[in-house]
Amino acid sequence: MRASSLVLVVAVALAALLVGGEAKHMDRCEIVSALKRHGITSDLRNWVCLVESESGGRTEKRGPRNKNGSYDYGLFQINSKYWCGIGKVAGDCHLKCEDLLNNDLSDDVRCAKKIFGRHGFRGWYGWRSKCDGKALPDISRC
Repeated sequence: MRASSLVLVVAVALAALLVGGEAKHMDRCEIVSALKRHGITSDLRNWVCLVESESGGRTEKRGPRNKNGSYDYGLFQINSKYWCGIGKVAGDCHLKCEDLLNNDLSDDVRCAKKIFGRHGFRGWYGWRSKCDGKALPDISRC
């Protein structure tokens, strides 16, 4: 292997480790615990369904580009057109979208509560398509 190829492989591996340190894939019970820790104690099955349908429990998820040019960020897939700013503090939640891509869920939950206050669970397409009127996740073992 040539030295330049080896350097590239090492750089990619280090980048993956650094990014991985900021991200978390949460299982169902971890989602329940995190929601409770951040003050969400009612409608937990709907909140868990929302998170699982939107991000699969991945804190680092940035969704693909939407038709209107916006993106969805983080555990709750919060939209950049209305709620946060790409590269700057903006939107109705007054935060940078990139701040939703880490393991600090306080800003994510604060913004999700604001969205919920205005639109209820219907503010999320994932909840509408996969949770509304359907069997909700079993969290009884959590």
